[in-house]
Amino acid sequence: MYSLIGILAVALLILILFQLAKAGEYLGLLKGEKEANDRNNQVQATLFLGTLVFGMIGIFWSAWYYSDAFLFLRTPASEHGGAVKNMYFWTLGAILPIFVLTHALLFGFAYIYKKDDSKLSFYYPENNKLELIWMAVPAVVMVFLVLEGMRNWLKIMGPVPEDRTVLVIEATAQQFKWDLRFSGLDGKLGGKSVQLMDPENGNPWGQDWDDKANYDDFFAKDSIVLPVNVPVLVKINSLDVLHSFYLPDFQVKMDAVPGIPTQFWFTPIKTTEQRRVELNQPDYNYELACAELCGKAHFNMRRELFIVEQDQYEDWVKRQEPLYKTLKASASLEEEVEESDETIAAEY
Repeated sequence: MYSLIGILAVALLILILFQLAKAGEYLGLLKGEKEANDRNNQVQATLFLGTLVFGMIGIFWSAWYYSDAFLFLRTPASEHGGAVKNMYFWTLGAILPIFVLTHALLFGFAYIYKKDDSKLSFYYPENNKLELIWMAVPAVVMVFLVLEGMRNWLKIMGPVPEDRTVLVIEATAQQFKWDLRFSGLDGKLGGKSVQLMDPENGNPWGQDWDDKANYDDFFAKDSIVLPVNVPVLVKINSLDVLHSFYLPDFQVKMDAVPGIPTQFWFTPIKTTEQRRVELNQPDYNYELACAELCGKAHFNMRRELFIVEQDQYEDWVKRQEPLYKTLKASASLEEEVEESDETIAAEY
């Protein structure tokens, strides 16, 4: 309510200033056109200066007030998150002085160089030294930012260290849900093919049952559970439109592009319980979201994610039912039913 009242008060103040300017212009016309123009120029110049002063105050105050929500980013819950956060601050440090300087010049010049018949303009066609400076400085800053970005990109997107055990999962996006396939205890995802996709017979993802690595693969039906301090390699794809695999707390975001497999690996370093204590929010949970608007039910893409200790993760895995086992049990049941029907028919 206070925010709404503040917005209305600012809007009313602007309206009053415009009305005063218009009234001053009409009054000036009665006294003479030159005086009216001078008064109008002065009012417009003052408004530009006021926009600069109060705009900057509002920008920096809002950045400070909402800093916990968006400006300074939460402490990352992944190993590489610190590098992403450092890049954010380096970029912010580079663009903030430029932002302040350019806006000060833009609005300040509008005030300083308002129309005044008592002043003469100065023709200043070029200054090679000045042009060299404002080209060289941004170029050098950009080179450092790009190099830092490339260094971290190669570190994040490169191969997982061979000396570490890796959990491999596959995220398949479709309107409007994520299907998460886990590699099971063998740590290997089974092969699959588009030609083998058969939703009617229980194989909507096209898993190749000739590949034994598929035998223990399972899908997370409800919440997603991952172990802490274990590298997680996420293989991402989409069945329909463009989606985006987004884990805000872990600084993970990768597009799911139809027909183009993508992947990303990260290492969680904070369990869900640790995050709850850190934020003092007992009900807080990590989440997987879609960061690409993918249709009317885009909001349904959200899923809860839990980071737990290794033993808890292994207990959770043991409770999951591999798709191969489910289909095999179903096929066996059908065979038993067919045999029973044949026996009954033979008796009659």
